[in-house]
Amino acid sequence: MVHQSSQFSGRRYLWLKRGIAILAAFNLALVIFDFTYPSLRSLYVEFIPRLVQIYDPVKGIHPHPETQHYLERVAALEAQLALQDHQAATQQDSQPDPQQATQPPLPNQSAELATSLAELRSLSQRLSQQDPFSDRGATLATIQQSLQARTGAELPTAAFDRFWSQDYLTQTDWLAEIEFWHQQIRPLINANYYRRVNRFGHPVDYFWLIDLPFMIIFAIDLAVRIRGIRQRDPQLTWFESILRRWYDLFLLFPFWRWLRVIPVTLRLHQVGLINLAPLEAEVQRDFALGFAGELIQVVGVHAIDLSQDAIRRGDVMQWLLYPKLRREYIQVNNQNEISIIVKRITDIIIHQVIPQIQPDLELFLNYTLHHIILEQFPGYTQLRYAPVIGRLPQRTTERITKNLSEGAYQSLVQVWEDPEVAEMTVNLAQNFRDALATELKKKHNVQEIEDLLIDLLEEIKINYVQRLTDVDIEQIVDEAERLYRQREGGARSEIG
Repeated sequence: MVHQSSQFSGRRYLWLKRGIAILAAFNLALVIFDFTYPSLRSLYVEFIPRLVQIYDPVKGIHPHPETQHYLERVAALEAQLALQDHQAATQQDSQPDPQQATQPPLPNQSAELATSLAELRSLSQRLSQQDPFSDRGATLATIQQSLQARTGAELPTAAFDRFWSQDYLTQTDWLAEIEFWHQQIRPLINANYYRRVNRFGHPVDYFWLIDLPFMIIFAIDLAVRIRGIRQRDPQLTWFESILRRWYDLFLLFPFWRWLRVIPVTLRLHQVGLINLAPLEAEVQRDFALGFAGELIQVVGVHAIDLSQDAIRRGDVMQWLLYPKLRREYIQVNNQNEISIIVKRITDIIIHQVIPQIQPDLELFLNYTLHHIILEQFPGYTQLRYAPVIGRLPQRTTERITKNLSEGAYQSLVQVWEDPEVAEMTVNLAQNFRDALATELKKKHNVQEIEDLLIDLLEEIKINYVQRLTDVDIEQIVDEAERLYRQREGGARSEIG
């Protein structure tokens, strides 16, 4: 989602920015209307005929001459029927018949009427065979099916002939049939059209003349915006400045005009006429959910593969066995944090933890001496039940354990704080490392350890890394959003 730039972050010229955004929305509405006009033209013909008369020339649309001629012949037949019906009614008025039927009779057969019916049947056959309708089959099939259901003809192709026959119009109420024609059939035929084509074989379309003034306005607006971007950041090139407003380029395309929905939506959001923040948050969330799992797995697998390659090359063993070849490690604040942490933890254990557990330690030593060591001696069990002497071993063990625990603790403190002991500890660690390195340098040991490390990493990759996508990534994203909202809320409270 493209956010509102600093150029439009304030309220300066807000009325102009909103005006251009509304103009872009109006242009998009025209584009949608033009795009859907051919498919919706039949509705416009029926309900907004004036609009069709105005907009048909823009799309190069003309009424189809064959279907228009067909409608003219139907209108002529209707005029003949109406005229003869009027004449028949006049004659009946002069000679009234009390048994006259309520249904209007079909006017008497005449040569002119028979010719008109025959002509309509012939035109209907040609209409069915050539199918001049613009949708190539759909409208014609609808007309034939409607006439078949109305007349009861056996085949759809025979429905026209039956409808325009003397017998059918005589048996039925011909006024009702003409009314059915005007309501159901005539709108379908009247909506038919043909489009002129240019010399390249494409349909004529003059919408670009309507769209051109809008494109000029959008081009001027885009040039002003790009110039403003360059004034704020002179280091940007013209191309980089244009990329800052890449979505506005869709307003200048004379093709694929439906893509203008992107800049129009963003402009309306930037001027505050619509709010896309919830949509933006949801898009970012869906992207994070889909991308996080794949990223975790790829990074984990790649890291283990790099570790395996380093082990195969011998880099790990070389780093462990030859300290002088290691790359210099950069210390922050000129101190070894690991050594300081180890020393601090050891100080806490010796001076704070052990004094707290000393009673438990004494109880443990007393139990060990009394029940495990002394009871192994012959006669000790009988000596415990002596009146006076039986208490001596218990008092002795209590004193021994107390002295032992206190002495051990004091010795541990003295040893830890003795600088000579610290030096001996360093020497011991150094000698231990040298002896271990000497043994590890043997080829069979190195090979065995490297193989084991590679297999271990492969097991980790199979059993754990490739299962990382099974974790609830959505829950992790929810937690991240919660922490972000807490941080933003804390920042706003501090500002307030």
